[in-house]
Amino acid sequence: MQFRYLIPIIALVALPSLQAEPSVKITEQPDRLVVEMNGERFTEYLFNPAERPFPSFYPILGPGQIPMTRRFPFETVEGEDTDHPHHQSLWFAHSLVNGHNFWAINPLRDGRIPGRTVHKGFKKIDSGGAEGRFVAENDYVASDGTIVMTDTRTVRFLPPKDPNGPRQIDITIAFHASHGTVTFGDDKDGGLAFRMRPELQVVRRNPGKKPAMIPGTGHLLNSEGIEGPETWGKRALWVDAYGELEGKPVGIALFDHPSNPRHPTYWHSRDYGLVAANPFGKHHFEKLEDKNAGQMVIPAGQTITFRWRIAFHQGSPKDADVDGLYKAFAGE
Repeated sequence: MQFRYLIPIIALVALPSLQAEPSVKITEQPDRLVVEMNGERFTEYLFNPAERPFPSFYPILGPGQIPMTRRFPFETVEGEDTDHPHHQSLWFAHSLVNGHNFWAINPLRDGRIPGRTVHKGFKKIDSGGAEGRFVAENDYVASDGTIVMTDTRTVRFLPPKDPNGPRQIDITIAFHASHGTVTFGDDKDGGLAFRMRPELQVVRRNPGKKPAMIPGTGHLLNSEGIEGPETWGKRALWVDAYGELEGKPVGIALFDHPSNPRHPTYWHSRDYGLVAANPFGKHHFEKLEDKNAGQMVIPAGQTITFRWRIAFHQGSPKDADVDGLYKAFAGE
């Protein structure tokens, strides 16, 4: 009798230690990668070139399985704005590469058709314990079919050891001047970007009424202590968008690595919900007359590499120790 009752007791003791082990599982499907962290759905990397203007991550579920980024244009949800359909959750794009726009998805005001960032394939897909990762290659294809440049992006998924800890994505993109010299033009629309859920916005749209914008429930803060819309155009190590989602305090922090060209980067951080780390828009952000002040040239055959990390966390930036998360990232 005593031996019969020992078995479930031993199993109960062993079970928590098994659950505590962090893990990442990446499953490849025809048009996406499905990523699980610690046995829970975390995000999907969407790359079907027939449907997407550029690869993007959607949905993204933070601690507690709370959706963190705007659902539109992937889904239409009552109460969410439907502006800027090119703001697609979490993505990289730039509006001026050798004169071609890879940021917009609809025809431009002058009639030009934007280019597309076309997924070519994966060099590596690895699930794992401490992290999971993939390496993907992309072509930047202009509307006339010309390949302007290519990139190789290495994406790491870093699961928390604590169930309430931040879920992090580490993104390194190597831009290759593989088809001739590449010039990133000076423009505000570009960089690694995310569009937050409306509850995290500093201001909200007020359709059909005046004023057109009303105060929101969210907050913006950068590493220099600057808040709200004043973070726009400033240089900083990080920017955090935070507030409450589904009754819980949460935030999204985007980090610029010290190895990046022009670190610390400028921030295209809009109070209506967009945050982008953009090192290219100097004349916009500093209000300079020289419209080429921020352009960046990659000589033919050469490569420039950028690295960012984004943390989906609980609590305020202080509660989540965003400064500490950044220091850990910067030290790698």
